[in-house]
Amino acid sequence: MKNNYLKTMIGCLTLFAAMGINAQTTTGDIAKQLSGTASGSVKLVDNKGTIKYLQAANGMTTLTNTTNDRTTTTWQLGGTLTADTYIDVNESVFALDGIELIDTETSAPSSDTTDQSDHGTGSGWTLLVRDEATGAVKKLKATDLIQGGSYTHNQVSDADADFNISVPGISSEASQAWVYRNGAKLIAGTDYVVDADQVTIQSTTSDFPVYSGDIIEIQWIK
Repeated sequence: MKNNYLKTMIGCLTLFAAMGINAQTTTGDIAKQLSGTASGSVKLVDNKGTIKYLQAANGMTTLTNTTNDRTTTTWQLGGTLTADTYIDVNESVFALDGIELIDTETSAPSSDTTDQSDHGTGSGWTLLVRDEATGAVKKLKATDLIQGGSYTHNQVSDADADFNISVPGISSEASQAWVYRNGAKLIAGTDYVVDADQVTIQSTTSDFPVYSGDIIEIQWIK
């Protein structure tokens, strides 16, 4: 009986030693937690009478039951991270199987998500993104992934020379902006060019005049 107990204890110590190789706390002492709590400690006595403690922390919890006069303590994933945690996959696959696919026909993007919200406090869905500066996983509203807009310019006088239309926030990529004159699409690079926060109608280059009352409609995404 004692040998089995010792083997169990050694197995647990080996498991947690292996988990602690890349743990964020690598120096100093970690204080013993109170027993009887989700992050508490479990007291062990080896065959030499040495008292030792095993405890869970930083995203892991323990659950102890004493059903039928048998005490069983289980370590399990799930809990609160108490320190920044990094896992170096070292060119190995880090994956999650069994993830549910969102049905966009029945489930809409979230319109009420908040910063650091708990599950069950919002609706819809958001996107997970990676902060390249810190490596942290964060969430992004679907509406913030692709941004765009439109602007309508009403010409008040005749013009046969190039002129600029101020469009704050427009993409500077021609492939992401579309310009129409009275409903007819203009040719990018010939009839117009886009730059930071503005569209230039090239009446001189394309040899077409713009008349008073013309409507220039500009649409873009980025």
